[in-house]
Amino acid sequence: GKNIKSYPLKLVYTPIDNSENNELKTGVSVPKKLVKTAVQRNRIKRMMREVFRKNKYLVSNDLSSSYSFMFIHISREEMPYEKLDKSMKKILESFREKY
Repeated sequence: GKNIKSYPLKLVYTPIDNSENNELKTGVSVPKKLVKTAVQRNRIKRMMREVFRKNKYLVSNDLSSSYSFMFIHISREEMPYEKLDKSMKKILESFREKY
């Protein structure tokens, strides 16, 4: 798929062909290579899911077709919630401008 970056997040997205209604399928990933302990990876993933849940209205209202989203954390250290929120909003705004 195509991607959009806004440090510390990267969005990889692709359209879904065989879907009747306009929906988003999402996933989050924190590479083991960058964040070594499972406790830190799980905390980052929980924060990423929460940030997306609060901001998905930015793209879900304007969808013309279904998409599959994968959010990848590309930083070695854990970011504060506010920085993740700001980055997520920036990514979703740029996705909305494209589609």
